[in-house]
Amino acid sequence: MSLVTEPKQGGCALPEITRERGQRQVFCGLAGIVWLHRKIQDAFFLVVGSRTCAHLLQSAAGVMIFAEPRFATAILQERDLAGLADCNQELDRVVADVLERRPDIKTLFLVGSCPSEVIKLDLGKAAERLSERYSDRVQVIDYSASGLETTFTQGEDACLGALVPRLPALPSIERSLLVLGTLPDVVEDQFRRLFEALEIGPVHFLPPRQASELPPVGPGTSVLLAQPFLGETARALHKRGAALLSAPYPFGVEGTLAWLKAAAAAWGVTPERVDEVAAPAVARARRGLEHYRELLAGKRIHFLPDSQLEIPLARFLQRELGMELVEVASPFIDRQLMEPELALLPEGVRVTEGQDLETQLDRVRAARPDLTVCGLGLANPLEAEGLRTKWSIELVFSPVHGFDQAADLAELFARPLTRGALLQV
Repeated sequence: MSLVTEPKQGGCALPEITRERGQRQVFCGLAGIVWLHRKIQDAFFLVVGSRTCAHLLQSAAGVMIFAEPRFATAILQERDLAGLADCNQELDRVVADVLERRPDIKTLFLVGSCPSEVIKLDLGKAAERLSERYSDRVQVIDYSASGLETTFTQGEDACLGALVPRLPALPSIERSLLVLGTLPDVVEDQFRRLFEALEIGPVHFLPPRQASELPPVGPGTSVLLAQPFLGETARALHKRGAALLSAPYPFGVEGTLAWLKAAAAAWGVTPERVDEVAAPAVARARRGLEHYRELLAGKRIHFLPDSQLEIPLARFLQRELGMELVEVASPFIDRQLMEPELALLPEGVRVTEGQDLETQLDRVRAARPDLTVCGLGLANPLEAEGLRTKWSIELVFSPVHGFDQAADLAELFARPLTRGALLQV
């Protein structure tokens, strides 16, 4: 294990970040397909991987055997892995079968996995070949969702990054707001109404609901991130001329207001106007949070590194619900994208980047927090030791952004504590 402590920058209130490296336990980027295939309604995700990849997707998505989801796995057999079969011929056959069965598909994602990368299968060339073959009906795009040295939310970053070169150019005399990150349709609609009331627009979302309707990008594009794990996509958009707006993320009342005000400032809309437009939603959100503050205030919470949502969620729980932060650990911390959130964390809180599993578990056992946020693989062992846990992956799957979801987000943290109290009765 190696430790590097990053000092505060002169006069800045940012917390120190301790970096840890060692044994890791995280999902791979294939998990991102679970929410991406629901959002992009004309797309199909074909994973080139193993039976383990197929089992992971089916388990994560909860898909029944007779369902017809818009994802599948082209399973590499032993002959493929041993180099005894032509993988490209097999892939072409599987793609032809998928497109015959699903004529509604307009975009086909070829998704790389650990097995396909190990045998050096070039999905980029395969995507070019298949795009040319099916140019009259479908676009074929490749990206890697391998679990090698990544965490599961980076699958979305890789997918959206693969779309950036295909985004149409925004005319130089025009401007637009691009909201970056997968949002449930109901949340997207809520944000769209708020932007319209503030006369901010036109507003586009990436990913869009239809991959055949990609948003434009250019020097007049302002990018507002809805998810904190999209650093590579954000930088790819910046290379195409877009400007990145710096803001906290829209979790809870405070984060959502600050997020809206960042967009408003770019459009010359005053903070007072944002407060006026958002007032009804803010009042509803604060009423909804009152009940959960009574349950959560004073409770101690420990975040283990998993989703990259840890820092903004910790800020929300500490500042709006009164929880005490024992440690906030995240697999990767992008300082450019996370600085507004880091500045809102309380002084003295331990912030950790990376994972050294046994060392971090030792700290959890020593601190015995009221709640530990962690990956699925760690939850049951910790529960067996009498520690209450929250699956971090559920926080990615659930509608949790914005004012109207603030109470729902708080409930996700209150639920395990309520359940634990009932079990002790």
